[in-house]
Amino acid sequence: MNESHSTGRVLVVDDEPDLLTLYELSLLREGHEVETAASVGEAWALLAQRRFSLVITDMRLPDGSGMTLMHKLEEARRPEKVIVITAYGSAENAVEALKAGAFDYLTKPVDLRQFRSVVAAALGRVATPVPPAQPAGPLSQSALARLVGRSAAMGEVRVLVEKVARSMAPVLVQGESGTGKELVARAIHEVSPRSGQAFVAVNCGAIPEHLLEAEFFGYRKGAFTGAQEDRAGFFQAAHGGTLFLDEIGDLPLAMQSKLLRVIQERAVRPVGAVSETPLNVRIVSATHKDLAAEVAAGRFRQDLFYRLNVIRIAVPPLRERLQDLDDICQALLERIARDAGVWPSPQLSAEARARLSRYHFPGNVRELENLLHRAVALSTHEVIEAGDLGLPETLLGEPHVDGEALSLPARPSVPTDAPSDDSEAGPLPTDLAAYLDEVERAILVRALRQHGFNRTAAGASLGLSLRQMRYRMARLAITEGDDGPTAEAP
Repeated sequence: MNESHSTGRVLVVDDEPDLLTLYELSLLREGHEVETAASVGEAWALLAQRRFSLVITDMRLPDGSGMTLMHKLEEARRPEKVIVITAYGSAENAVEALKAGAFDYLTKPVDLRQFRSVVAAALGRVATPVPPAQPAGPLSQSALARLVGRSAAMGEVRVLVEKVARSMAPVLVQGESGTGKELVARAIHEVSPRSGQAFVAVNCGAIPEHLLEAEFFGYRKGAFTGAQEDRAGFFQAAHGGTLFLDEIGDLPLAMQSKLLRVIQERAVRPVGAVSETPLNVRIVSATHKDLAAEVAAGRFRQDLFYRLNVIRIAVPPLRERLQDLDDICQALLERIARDAGVWPSPQLSAEARARLSRYHFPGNVRELENLLHRAVALSTHEVIEAGDLGLPETLLGEPHVDGEALSLPARPSVPTDAPSDDSEAGPLPTDLAAYLDEVERAILVRALRQHGFNRTAAGASLGLSLRQMRYRMARLAITEGDDGPTAEAP
């Protein structure tokens, strides 16, 4: 794979003359302007004279360390990016450097292809940052802007997102299901210099174990039965961009070992291939599990955890930031209305907001979004009332006051003596939401047919307003091409 990069002025710091010459020659061949130093003192003297695009420094130097030089650059608020070179097996030093703000690190003995790739990534960021690749038009909205909330917890998340986007350091996003971990990962990608490249999201728990290696690393034609052509994997698809590994804690141990090798070597070998291909991929992973506990239980590799958990971003559950609830509801309602072509967007009544503030939200923001989708569909007015939310009193806690955590009362028990005979009911659907959507779609199409595809009349026959009909048709992708043109009453 060819690397596209910009040339720049590079300072290389190493006290081994042979290695210094090797690095210098490699950089000169790439068209960079290069200066060298053998110590922290020499390097700082050169930095005092001029600016550099990039500093590449060995970790161990006669009068200090690469970390010393990094700290001096940070204290002086210098713009140079830093790549640190560590001894083989010194993963702790590499992690320490990344946490301190290094753009990336290399391990001795340095592979020159990897060396050039990492330098290209760093200089590409400094010289020619790529503008974010977002859909044009007024409906586009960045992932960072969708991290709604004025609470201190969400403010900290946004600050971390913007900070970690500057480097290649692996990020682990931790949080309960439905808190918006993928949104955080997308925000990191969009703020980073990789925003113009691919963002590839992978749910590690959704791929059958026997397909993991082929899906992650790709395969060559003839590698196994059914492999009729070469195919790229997730890593190749994310080359130059960001690979988001969601639910990383669900990966089996055998695959964890292979993933660790790819991260360490920065190269991937497709199934059936004889050689590895270098990769330039930023890895962001996420999990709802406590990976440290998984390591202790022997279900997750400690060395992989160490590599992935360089920078950790904790996404708080919704119940711990209920002061953000009004802002989140407003943003979600605007998006729901926009997607459905409904204007103006519906609003929550004071009673509806009060009821939401008393709910525990075990499904977090995802549950809130689903709840609002349902409320918009059921409401017959532009104001959503408390009754439209479908939250019974038995599921509500005490009123929310000053951001204090709420306690969820026990759910009502189901009588165990109720008759249960489903022998004539047929098999249960494997996807209830999809099944109910299909039922609802069929009813709407039937009503439209009966009323000459007049949405107003069809909606009225079902007890729905025109706005509700529009919303449901948009959500279920009922278009004019389904059964003929749809019309509204004049």
